[in-house]
Amino acid sequence: MNYQKFFNSELEKLKKEGLYRKFREIDRPIKKFPKADETQGEIERDVEVWCSNDYLNMSQHPEVVNETVKTLLEIGSGSGGTRNISGTSSYHTALEERLAKVHNKDNALLFASAYTANQSTLWTLGKKIKNLEIFSDELNHASLIQGIKNSGASCHIFQHNNVDHLETLLKSVDKNHPKLIVFESLYSMEGIRSPIIKIVELAKKHKAMTYLDEVHSVGLYGERGKGIAVEMKVDQEIDIINGTLAKAFGQMGGYIAASNEIIDYIRSFSPGFIFTTSICPSIAAGASKAIDIVSLADQLRVKIHENASSMRQLLDAIAIPYIDTNSHIISVMINDPFLCKKVSEKLIDDHGIYAQPIFYPTVPKGLERLRITVTPKHRKEHIENMVQCLDKVWSDLSLPRKNSTKLKINN
Repeated sequence: MNYQKFFNSELEKLKKEGLYRKFREIDRPIKKFPKADETQGEIERDVEVWCSNDYLNMSQHPEVVNETVKTLLEIGSGSGGTRNISGTSSYHTALEERLAKVHNKDNALLFASAYTANQSTLWTLGKKIKNLEIFSDELNHASLIQGIKNSGASCHIFQHNNVDHLETLLKSVDKNHPKLIVFESLYSMEGIRSPIIKIVELAKKHKAMTYLDEVHSVGLYGERGKGIAVEMKVDQEIDIINGTLAKAFGQMGGYIAASNEIIDYIRSFSPGFIFTTSICPSIAAGASKAIDIVSLADQLRVKIHENASSMRQLLDAIAIPYIDTNSHIISVMINDPFLCKKVSEKLIDDHGIYAQPIFYPTVPKGLERLRITVTPKHRKEHIENMVQCLDKVWSDLSLPRKNSTKLKINN
């Protein structure tokens, strides 16, 4: 086999479909955000960031940075090993205790990323629980899908947020088989909430466990930023909650929160946890500090939602199509991979506005978009300028205009 030819051929197919990705080199100096430095070859310039997941700007919060640096200088850069061999420090256990309290659970377990947490936990459950029937929302994140697939467990995919379809599938399997419903509280590419209360009711009715991904919710919704499950008062009904340190908390790493028995089980049987070097103590310390700050940061949560609301109003005024969900995520719909990349390129090249194109496999083919995220540091003038630039690009490319897509959100 000509391996080089194979790789080149596959990459060429990707480019012809408009699905090849190019990465922009962006540095975000603390004192400049939402401005950042873009480097292309020998050219450097200021750009404005509109696609960051650092939702509350915790990665640059002075107290978080100071705590991270302080711990780095005291402990060093690495953890020293896996959690069971030299890699468990007081910083790891303290962070897990904080995360358990965030979700009102007995315990929590840290992973290198939320992707790893999802993949490893679902793999372990699917492999170890005999005859487990898994029910997965069709728009679930790739990490959830991969964990389920790799487990080899029987999987039933229900239509997005369709509780009637979910119940039909639940009724179709052996009632004596163990069951697990896997879904997200807030879907990251649409900003759509799940009908979490109805799914919990179905889980009780059919004696199923529940696995909830709160990655884009924790820190931003609910009392003290505890997430949508807490906001909807169903946190005690959810068996396993997945979250990240990399978004509202501005660090890196992921976790699950659950009962002591479930956490101990995953800790003891999951290869993705057992055989992976633990996160750096300095990151754990910074995350703990970020959690403390976020828990008291109601004004930041109010500000990010106010900014998102202002953005939607301005988009409505110029008839730019977007998915209106009243969340902090705004998806501007373009529905063509080549045009989506063209809009993104013109925004940054002509106007210094950085918003990466989103296309397959992140979203289904034909539903390409810009996923715009505001932060508390985006001011009124930033929002107005961004929309004005988008309006100009939209006109330059003669893209269709229409009213925003109003979606019904069932909770």
